[in-house]
Amino acid sequence: MVKKRFAAGFDIGGTKCAVLLGELDGEKIRVIGKKRFATADFRDPVRCLSEMCRLLNGLLQELRLKKRDVIGIGISCGGPLDSESGIVLSPPNLPGWDAVPAVAIAERETGLRAKLENDANACALAEWKFGAGKGCANMVFLTFGTGLGAGIIANGRLLSGHSGMAGECGHLRLARSGPIGYGKAGSFEGFCSGEGIAQLGRARAAKALKKGSPPAWCPTEADLPKVTAKLLGDAAEHGDTEALAVYRESGRRLGEGLAFLIDILNPECIVIGSVFARSENLLRPEMERRIAGEALPASARVCRIVPAALGESVGDIASLSIAVEAFARPPEA
Repeated sequence: MVKKRFAAGFDIGGTKCAVLLGELDGEKIRVIGKKRFATADFRDPVRCLSEMCRLLNGLLQELRLKKRDVIGIGISCGGPLDSESGIVLSPPNLPGWDAVPAVAIAERETGLRAKLENDANACALAEWKFGAGKGCANMVFLTFGTGLGAGIIANGRLLSGHSGMAGECGHLRLARSGPIGYGKAGSFEGFCSGEGIAQLGRARAAKALKKGSPPAWCPTEADLPKVTAKLLGDAAEHGDTEALAVYRESGRRLGEGLAFLIDILNPECIVIGSVFARSENLLRPEMERRIAGEALPASARVCRIVPAALGESVGDIASLSIAVEAFARPPEA
């Protein structure tokens, strides 16, 4: 009889924190327990992590599981952080989390091994192990959410870089000017993120307002702050020419950025989440045209570009995937 194995996950976010317990079943994982709380309820990071440990210990008791059956804890958190030493280093969405030894606290209070990764890398692991990138040895994952985070799988391994900062492609500058992302005008994130698309839309609406021909989705200057990627996406789906132009611009820039990644990394698959998964039909035509014109043909031919498969569950699976990658790999030959 095969003994069941389980993985635990801590998902630390600026709005909420979640504690997960998953059951490993061959090449699949199933969430069997989850507890959540608002991050603001525990502003002190040590208290917050202690609460997560308490909730995990409680879940194990509720499900009548032994700690020896849990391979370890995966901790997913926004960067910057030091994955090797397990320390969270002042993420902008977590004020007060300055040099917090997350792994040491988790291991001390649960008696389990723990591993820390930034949330984009964690999502890359999730899509690689259990989602759209399953079976790939070389894969890139792009969040394409509020911002543009990335995780890189190279030759069957998560690529971390010398100081854990590999994959920050959202910081690449694609133009001398443009929407701001990563604190840089014209960056990859500026053009290819939910906030970046909103900036493109606001700029386009402001010009139209000055000409006296405002778009239907932004009839007055007071409506400019209300412009979002979703609002623009809905308008584009209904054929609005101004909204379609915004998505074409984002798609062109997406193709430019992906061409860099294709040429440098030669991946077999690029998985893109959030906005791309929702609005692939609006972004893909210009994206593919730009890749065809910019990327090495031999590398572009072997690279599939697909939407993320895990959807809303990716955050849950992400933290568990850190534990699976860190503690469930077979011994090296």
